[in-house]
Amino acid sequence: MKRHGCVIRLRPEQRETYLRLHAAVWPSVEKTLREANFRNYTIFLHDDLLFGYYEYVGDDYEADLRLIAADPQTQEWWKLTDPCQESIAEPGSGDWWAPMREVWHLADEA
Repeated sequence: MKRHGCVIRLRPEQRETYLRLHAAVWPSVEKTLREANFRNYTIFLHDDLLFGYYEYVGDDYEADLRLIAADPQTQEWWKLTDPCQESIAEPGSGDWWAPMREVWHLADEA
């Protein structure tokens, strides 16, 4: 299992839309994420920053990302959510959400 953290800016004028959408995420979008080996996906909000956390339990991360991107329902979901966000990822990286580097983790007791 690999932990992932990522961050993006929430456009203030789209805050209510984004929160309304995420109060009832489409079951088909959640199903696709599970099929792509994503677990414990959580999005936190602080001021105008969204922080995403998820655990990846698969063996081919790039292939699973392609599976998500190819899903028609996820594509429709992104048409609604992407205008609510402003990427702060490195230009030219191909990332929408900026990946974060893990600097510390409290592991379970041995």
